[in-house]
Amino acid sequence: MSIASNIRKVREKIVEICSKAGLHPEKIALVAATKNRDISQVKEAMEAGIRIIGENRLQEAKRKIAFLNTEALEWHFIGHLQTNKVKQVLELFGLIQSVDSQHLIEEISRRALMANKKVRVLIEVNAAKDPKKYGLPPEDVLEFIRRNSTLEGVSIRGLMTIAPMIELEKTRPYFRRMKELFELVKAEEIPGVKMEWLSMGMSDDFPVAVEEGSNMLRLGRAIFQG
Repeated sequence: MSIASNIRKVREKIVEICSKAGLHPEKIALVAATKNRDISQVKEAMEAGIRIIGENRLQEAKRKIAFLNTEALEWHFIGHLQTNKVKQVLELFGLIQSVDSQHLIEEISRRALMANKKVRVLIEVNAAKDPKKYGLPPEDVLEFIRRNSTLEGVSIRGLMTIAPMIELEKTRPYFRRMKELFELVKAEEIPGVKMEWLSMGMSDDFPVAVEEGSNMLRLGRAIFQG
């Protein structure tokens, strides 16, 4: 199956889920996760309507961005970000989805101010509290956002999580908790914070993520594998 066919199939599935749940499919953003995908595959995804590319690795992203060099794409950094890579990431990406510590968000703000810019970020949440995974514990998220809402170099735009790799239906409580947390933060109306994106759902679990309120999906295999 072609990449275009895969994307069409994903969009049809989203429409199907949304129609049953009374949701709006046009409000759900698709991020093509392109780790280990070559430039021809990224171009094919573009031609099929993908407008947001998510990359985990800085060096891989550099090559793709330099080759494609198009204003039609928005680039999101979706992997774990080390502080020594922040300066380069800010030069290439419009949004960082994986802010997971105080040290990191302060470094992003510091580097952004040096570059005379304000960087959009999502706060990564370890919804399952897996000690092997990155992200803030859910109970720490609201205070973390309050504490960092005044950082001049960052604009907090929402939350991101990676669900545990378990049976599909068993991911539901984690996605539901994330939606509740997202709405809790949103209701606080914290100055300087715009709760715009709830980034959750990958190739194996995106149908449940959509049902539970995700409005940004990060899909790799569902798009690129035949």
